[in-house]
Amino acid sequence: MNQAEFERRAAEILDSLFEQIEDQLGDWLDVEMSGGILQIELPDGGAYVVNKHGPNREIWVSSPKSGAWHFAPVEGGADDGVWRSTRGTEELTALLAGELAAASGRVVQLEL
Repeated sequence: MNQAEFERRAAEILDSLFEQIEDQLGDWLDVEMSGGILQIELPDGGAYVVNKHGPNREIWVSSPKSGAWHFAPVEGGADDGVWRSTRGTEELTALLAGELAAASGRVVQLEL
């Protein structure tokens, strides 16, 4: 994935996550997208920040529950297009959905 493709795809992902989280949890959370940065504020004062990091071609997540995460796209094979943690096997959508579900007590489904 070249830089232009990364920029386009990362912007699409952030927009999609914003829309899905707003639709599913917007009545419970403060969800904002500004300048390409997705912010999700929990009622207890914690906040998620999700943004793209161009130099590394990664999407970064700052979680009040589990800390900092970096996700890179998988290219090729059965997982092509999946954004997986650079430190393990966690997927971007699964991590966010799981943590937001635990925090809200609701089922959260996120897809890219």
